[in-house]
Amino acid sequence: MKILITGTAGFIGSTLALKLLERGDEVIGVDNVNDYYDVNLKLARLERLKARDGFTDVRGSIEDRALMEETFRNYQPQRVVNLAAQAGVRYSLENPHAYIDANIVGFTNILENCRHSGVEHLVYASTSSVYGNHTNMPFSVHESVDHPVSLYAATKKANELMAHTYSHLFQLPTTGLRFFTVYGPWGRPDMALFLFTRNILAGLPIDVFNYGRHKRDFTFVDDIVEGVVRTLDKVATADESWDSNKPDPATSSAPFRIYNIGNNQPIELEHYISTLESCLNRTAIKNLLPLQPGDVPDTYADVSDLVRDVNYKPDTSVEEGIGRFVDWYRDYYKV
Repeated sequence: MKILITGTAGFIGSTLALKLLERGDEVIGVDNVNDYYDVNLKLARLERLKARDGFTDVRGSIEDRALMEETFRNYQPQRVVNLAAQAGVRYSLENPHAYIDANIVGFTNILENCRHSGVEHLVYASTSSVYGNHTNMPFSVHESVDHPVSLYAATKKANELMAHTYSHLFQLPTTGLRFFTVYGPWGRPDMALFLFTRNILAGLPIDVFNYGRHKRDFTFVDDIVEGVVRTLDKVATADESWDSNKPDPATSSAPFRIYNIGNNQPIELEHYISTLESCLNRTAIKNLLPLQPGDVPDTYADVSDLVRDVNYKPDTSVEEGIGRFVDWYRDYYKV
């Protein structure tokens, strides 16, 4: 197929694009390669893709309306995966406008062009952050998520609502994926595993929020990408059993779906750190800190819908996943 992916210089986007290229799809990749984190890492990810046949690199922002219209018109993608976004919970406290520009204005451009180009299926990134301070575990897509605790989460919840509107009004099949903490080779330098690894190897302290007591549904990137590909291949359809008297937030009478995509095995941060220490053969110097504003104490994904619909089976243990990240990190940074 001809697939347009936004965010192809990103962690998940570049890994997904590589997987689709390997199976023979044509990929049009859109990314503005901004400096939210190390541009050289983003460019290195793109170089991996440009070495493959079938990849087209479009450099620019999804909030650039004219560029998006030109890209859809020129390449006529059959399916679209929107992963471009301003990410990060804590940064949303410092620069809220960046989240409105990329996550709201940019996503509107994606929806409009999918609508007018006859795209068969739009899959887009949401986030586990939409669950806010929910304490009913595991998090279920069939529960309401109306109490976000960061602007980042609010924009992603807005994306789900916007997608439903286009599914309802224009019969555009849309699927939203609520990603739970993703890690692995080529990961983001602003994420915990990257920060911990860099500081431990340098003999510097690591900041451990919530005193290390919280849990995360850490999910290896290859497991995430496998789930995205399977979801992309299964075009969203209307739920014939949907009841307007008892509306299910995860489905609709329109071709609309929401799924959690995670490991379904929450890990205590302390165990995550001790596993990393073992892989590095170093002991971390821990700077214990309280929970940060906008962060949630625990995450735990109920992925039963994804298992049922696309046979999603994450199977990478945290020990294997961290080991593979450390191997990549040592090789990439020559340490």
